[in-house]
Amino acid sequence: MKLPFQKYQATGNDFVIMDNRQTALSFTEEQIQQICHRKFGIGADGLMLIEPHPTLNFTLQYYNADGSQSLCGNGSRAAVHFASKLGLVNGKTAFEAYDGPHDAELLSTGIVRLRMNDVSKVEQLENGDYFINTGSPHYIRFVTGIGEYPVFKNGREIRYSDAFKPGGTNVNFVELQGDNTIYVRTYERGVEDETLSCGTGVTAAALAAVARGYKSPVRIKTLGGDLSVEFNSGQPGAFQEIFLVGPAKMVFEGELEL
Repeated sequence: MKLPFQKYQATGNDFVIMDNRQTALSFTEEQIQQICHRKFGIGADGLMLIEPHPTLNFTLQYYNADGSQSLCGNGSRAAVHFASKLGLVNGKTAFEAYDGPHDAELLSTGIVRLRMNDVSKVEQLENGDYFINTGSPHYIRFVTGIGEYPVFKNGREIRYSDAFKPGGTNVNFVELQGDNTIYVRTYERGVEDETLSCGTGVTAAALAAVARGYKSPVRIKTLGGDLSVEFNSGQPGAFQEIFLVGPAKMVFEGELEL
């Protein structure tokens, strides 16, 4: 059986996306791992299926490269772009993701503004680092020398530390750049490596940067490109109207035979 797919990237996070509006597709963890494998499959940080929803424009099923599920901010932006090609998006859209409903807007420039769910708590840990859930759990550490920082080694240690068992956490290392700009590098669970960008991660990093005097919109640099995060803040540690803003692009399309 040949399965049509499109390959997308959103600031270097790459995804395989399939149209599953007929709900005919179902994959095991092993099959998802094979599809996302960079030697024996298409190669991707995750797999996404666009499915029907009873009241919203669509449902997004997102799978990490290891077959686990979570919210993916960059993936959601890519999914909005793909859904527009299916005729499901007319400028603005509403869809269901892993952590609930989201609104999004596809601009004429190809930039996608994705509304994230509100954040009610920013937890500062005893060592001065931060923990924030932006639909996926994120550990944030402010560092210097981000270009040479051992992201894989230190990220993996924190991801698998006893404090975050059994589910683990994503880990973000953040350098303040001045001019309301931060540079973020992320070790992603589910991928089990550093990725070129992480949407929920840069969102968490931007909110944590408020404690360092940063204000909306926070500009973000990643290895895969530039993003921005907009938000309103009320009580300390509480944020509403959070938007992840950045590009998404179709790279190629083809047919997969499992």
